Amino acid sequence: MSPWMPARRRALRAVARLGALLAFGWALATAWAQPIVVRDDRGTEHRFAAPPQRIVTLLPSLTEAAWVLGAGARLVGVERHSDWPAQISALPRLGGLDDVQVEAIARLKPDVVLASTSARALDRLEALGFTVVRLRSDSHADMRRTLAVVAQLLGTPDEAERLWARLQAEIAAAGARVPAALRGRRFYFEIGGGPYAAGATSFIGETLAQLGLNNIAPRELGPFPKLNPEFIVRARPEVILGLQREQAALLARPGWHVLPAVQQGWLCGFDSAHYDMLTRPGPRLGEAAGLLADCLARIGHGRPR
Repeated sequence: MSPWMPARRRALRAVARLGALLAFGWALATAWAQPIVVRDDRGTEHRFAAPPQRIVTLLPSLTEAAWVLGAGARLVGVERHSDWPAQISALPRLGGLDDVQVEAIARLKPDVVLASTSARALDRLEALGFTVVRLRSDSHADMRRTLAVVAQLLGTPDEAERLWARLQAEIAAAGARVPAALRGRRFYFEIGGGPYAAGATSFIGETLAQLGLNNIAPRELGPFPKLNPEFIVRARPEVILGLQREQAALLARPGWHVLPAVQQGWLCGFDSAHYDMLTRPGPRLGEAAGLLADCLARIGHGRPR
């Protein structure tokens, strides 16, 4: 073998690596050069020349989704109740659904504002020339679409499907832990002390259905129906879920002492932090399913009386 052959091979390998790096860089530059077009849940089309670099989120679930999908340092302001992850604690708080701080948002000069379809006062923000992408996340299908829009905005569209696949795997794993004695049981998930419920078409109701339970709220009532207390008594839920601090008052409600869930002690109460996770349609959906499964496993150890 000629003494210069190993050196030549090293040189060729170096050239090949450089070519691969250049190709990757070109592909990345080309991807960023392509305009980003998304359609929000009002049907409005939004076009961006490049992924937004200054992002405001006006819903805790949207804050969490943007973070998990890679927004990181691009978040410049969030809704007042956004509290996860801890790294966002220093970001400006910009009000909530009913009192969006338009002037404070304008001063941040965001490239895009991510908000709920029910957020108020955002027309004024749009009149000032800011782009507001309004998203709905009532159901699992809504959530999947929202994650796809956010990931597309961030320039990482494949991340949404990877995240959704992980969430579905986590829900399936949680479902495997639910005791057979609870499968098919009727449940009532109370929202904020009632009289609203997580209906069959809500993301909470759909998660519990995947865990094997049946909702007392019919699908035709929508995702978060207002239920008459007498309706709940007649429906006789066998499992009741909600805020822990409010469940002690269940026995004082007229007729509720005879409900199977109350008589059997099949009550799943969650502290505020865990309840917030359960009621946010975001990237912690799989973890929320695990919390539900853990409680169902605890109360299902004994047989109903």
